[in-house]
Amino acid sequence: MQKLIEFDEKNKVFHLHNDKISYLFGIEEGGYLSHLYFGKRVFGYHGQLRYPRVDRGFSGNLPGSLDRTYSLDSLLQEYSGTGACDYRTPALDLQNEDGSYAVRLVYQGHKITAGKPKLPGLPAAYATDEEAQTLAVTLKDELTGVTVTLLYTIFKDLAIIARSAKVTNAGSSKVALKKVASMQMDLLRQDMDVISLPGAHANERHLEREKIGQGRKVFESRRGASSHQMNSFIAVLEHKADEFSGDVYGFNLVYSGNHSFEIEKDQFEQTRIVAGINDFNFEWQLDAGESFQTPEVLLAFSSHGLNEMSQNYHQLIREHIVRGKFKHREREILVNNWEATYFDFNEDKLKTIVDEAKELGIEMFVLDDGWFGKRDNDNTSLGDWSVYAKKFPNGLKHFADYVHAQGLKFGLWFEPEMISHESELYKEHPEYLMQVPERIPSPSRDQYVLDLTQKAVRENIVAQLSALLDEGYIDYIKWDMNRHMSDVYSVALPKEKQGEVYHRYMLGLYEVLETLTTKYPDVLWEGCSGGGGRFDTGYAYYMPQSWTSDNTDALARQTIQYGTSLVYPPSVFTAHVSAVPNHQTGRITPFKTRGAVAMSAVFGYELDLTKLTVEEKQAVKEQVSLYKKIRPLVQFGDFIRLKNPALGDQCAWMFVAKDKSEALVFVFGRLVQAQPTLTKTKLAGLAEAKVYEEVTSKAKATGSELMELGFYDPVVRHDFSAQMYHFKAID
Repeated sequence: MQKLIEFDEKNKVFHLHNDKISYLFGIEEGGYLSHLYFGKRVFGYHGQLRYPRVDRGFSGNLPGSLDRTYSLDSLLQEYSGTGACDYRTPALDLQNEDGSYAVRLVYQGHKITAGKPKLPGLPAAYATDEEAQTLAVTLKDELTGVTVTLLYTIFKDLAIIARSAKVTNAGSSKVALKKVASMQMDLLRQDMDVISLPGAHANERHLEREKIGQGRKVFESRRGASSHQMNSFIAVLEHKADEFSGDVYGFNLVYSGNHSFEIEKDQFEQTRIVAGINDFNFEWQLDAGESFQTPEVLLAFSSHGLNEMSQNYHQLIREHIVRGKFKHREREILVNNWEATYFDFNEDKLKTIVDEAKELGIEMFVLDDGWFGKRDNDNTSLGDWSVYAKKFPNGLKHFADYVHAQGLKFGLWFEPEMISHESELYKEHPEYLMQVPERIPSPSRDQYVLDLTQKAVRENIVAQLSALLDEGYIDYIKWDMNRHMSDVYSVALPKEKQGEVYHRYMLGLYEVLETLTTKYPDVLWEGCSGGGGRFDTGYAYYMPQSWTSDNTDALARQTIQYGTSLVYPPSVFTAHVSAVPNHQTGRITPFKTRGAVAMSAVFGYELDLTKLTVEEKQAVKEQVSLYKKIRPLVQFGDFIRLKNPALGDQCAWMFVAKDKSEALVFVFGRLVQAQPTLTKTKLAGLAEAKVYEEVTSKAKATGSELMELGFYDPVVRHDFSAQMYHFKAID
């Protein structure tokens, strides 16, 4: 394998490189790491980027040095501490046993290895010795003995570097970590924007772009989950950059809990990015000899805009995050009964939906909330994962056997991290509920959070789910989480460790997920948190797909899926056709449009099939038949965004086969005008010289014609239209 990491002993510079990118940093005076470059591949480096020496007023100098031209307050650094005249946002902040807040991290040594090490207890990208190489750089605080090991993994074929940090207390005294970021990167560049993915329940991951100004900006979640409100990703990019041009830096945290992305433009117009676990209510006690491993950040670089960045993330998530037998397997078309029945169902009522699903060619039936305990509404029975005998007098297996007899797979909804006051589990173990002593805990959706920091709680979840899964009739599980954390406290921890609860909860959840997904590799696991409230790369490590949003409205979903695709490939997000008026928005959209939006991801239905008209049932048959043909292209082709729905009355995206032999294009109209403006759609990612034929119209054009000239969009006279074009190469 080619050498991907080199160390220039003379210039004290590390160079991580493949055919696409270079990442350069060096050892500066005093042993501090200086960031030099992250961008397009450079061949060779001769030391010309040593940081200029300038006397900066009110920027102090190195301890013991009288050289006024060298300051940590201005140096572009790789990973900073506190207490040594760098007044910018630090990556590491800790309190020593004497009460001081000071840590000075200087170079001690490094090691280069093949492959990529696992991060204990955490999800992370994985790679073989032939696919990646890893650099571990050790920094040390000489006074206390605290060391920080910075991990850098570069992949052979991707414009991505994985970064994380491990803090070890190699001294003899306890230290308290107040903040420990996964990575830091300082950039000299000045005219830059930042993109984030904010949202809300049923309105997730809207692409928001703003200019980076002076001061400090934070994108974060404090909710105990990666959240609907702010996804665990940002991009920093040139002001002129767009989908197809300009430099873009992506930062994607592989973590499902509280996160923080801090951007600070300093007094010299330099930009610092710090990313990792949110330091809100965080304090980790590190005894002598103990270590703390941060989750990793996936750094992406693109010189050709946002689409190129996205395609790198998509490939990495599909090939180096998602695991197991479903990694490359086409996912089944399902129907979920939630919006069809809510809690009002019994076995006979569900059988009628199953019968219709069989006739329409659907491949899986998923039974949602209401099958367990005494669950007739959402204020009872969470934690009691036993079958509700009133609804299933012959047991759940009896119904699952019926589903299987119709040729469908059987899926089941769970919410294992939650507990209801009205439950047998709470009666037996009230201490399992997370709450602050002597305070009444706050309900949300009439439910409470189980304390996953407790071993007994984790064992109870595994035991209850295993009892059902061991019966062998469940093919799919939808793992939901319908509230965020409050009353954060653990009876399993002493008072001085209560600052560890948020992260220990996540470690507990990851332990449970690792146990169950490993124990039951034949089950397809789907993540959910009130829709897209825990839609992140860390979760994709355990669950190869997630419910994108509880909002199934086709118009709203265009914006949600457009933003989601900035980081995540369509193979990991699910989309369903639902009834109209839509249950979330009340909007009425054409069946064709609902199908086109949902077919742009892992496809399914969320409605009562028994209430469809004859025409609608025929439309479902046609959609199911079509999706089975285009499924490999949608789920595993290259996804390219063409038109941003936030910037006009159209949305468009496309899928291209890896060998460029075919492409699928969706163009959505939104609100029509009495005097419409004529528009064109230009494609991307095709082979320039190949001749493509559109399957329906039989029109032919070269790839260059389709990309440079494009084609006129039809003028339609109704809102919320959808056009699909399927091109196949004919030479």
